[in-house]
Amino acid sequence: MADIKASIPKKTEVDLIRRKEAHRRKLVLLILLGAACIASFVVSLGKGSLKLSPAEVVKALYYDVDTVNHQIIWNVRLPRTLVAGLVGICLSLSGVILQGVMQNPLAAPNIIGVSSGAGLAAFVIMIIFPQYYFLVPTGAFLGALLATLLIYTLAWKNGIQPMRMILAGVAVSSFLGAGMNALMMFFPERLVGVVDFMIGGLSARTWPHFNVILPYALLGIGISILLPTSMNILMLGDEVATGLGLHVERIRLLFIAVAALLAGSAVSVVGLLGFVGLIVPHTARLIIGSDYRYLFPATAILGAAVVMLCDTVARLILDPIEIPVGIIMALIGGPFFLYLLREKRSVR
Repeated sequence: MADIKASIPKKTEVDLIRRKEAHRRKLVLLILLGAACIASFVVSLGKGSLKLSPAEVVKALYYDVDTVNHQIIWNVRLPRTLVAGLVGICLSLSGVILQGVMQNPLAAPNIIGVSSGAGLAAFVIMIIFPQYYFLVPTGAFLGALLATLLIYTLAWKNGIQPMRMILAGVAVSSFLGAGMNALMMFFPERLVGVVDFMIGGLSARTWPHFNVILPYALLGIGISILLPTSMNILMLGDEVATGLGLHVERIRLLFIAVAALLAGSAVSVVGLLGFVGLIVPHTARLIIGSDYRYLFPATAILGAAVVMLCDTVARLILDPIEIPVGIIMALIGGPFFLYLLREKRSVR
């Protein structure tokens, strides 16, 4: 008996050491992801029709402020790259939140109709009420929120099942897509820039676009970072979460609102950019695990890096012709979605 009692503290001490080692390892992984994000940022600033080395980029930004290089970096590439990073953060966090809340590995803003809700609301404002263009972010958020709540309501029947959620999302997305197509048919003379919006692109994104998305992104990011423990508890199942004192429906609705806010703000700036919210969360989960204390920041960092890098590829692949970044993401995301559908990976 004495030997058994003596072994308990040792086991506890071993577990504590293992947890500390796991924590250090995940922090190292986060630092590496951050370094990759910074590298993507620098590459995005330096690559284009005018190719600059990292040293030349820094020099143009901080020292040679009266040169053409400075004007190109500051007025064209820097705001576009920052917008790409924020869009990647918003869509990736929206995707990882939806996958967790709905316990569905295939949940993503563009697949289950969240982006379509935001897109239809933005369409209505841009095409029918162009004088209220400043309300596009707010409208996109409300559209995304209503679409998410509708999908969740349609899929709910004694709980949420992944396949039912996907089917409800596809149905709602098709319905909302029909609304966007109808607007394009009835108002063809007002479709300037709508094609880019449908595909998702970052061309001509400048400081005003950055200023539009920044407050929404910061709010969504802040809420996401403050609530990883609640998501971890929610992943244990409704009964266990309730037993641990979590208000399940209240926190689930809060997460849904945050996901809609993030997706709506991104859609309002770059359009219907797809697959970011599907690819990045799964990749981050494979790298760092399913603990949302680490998964949230890893997803945000990786999302920013992926969109910035894909936008750089979109600028360079057919240089001097620029293609929308949405095409690059679709080429990557389509096969990735089929792979996930085949494997039926669990988010837990």
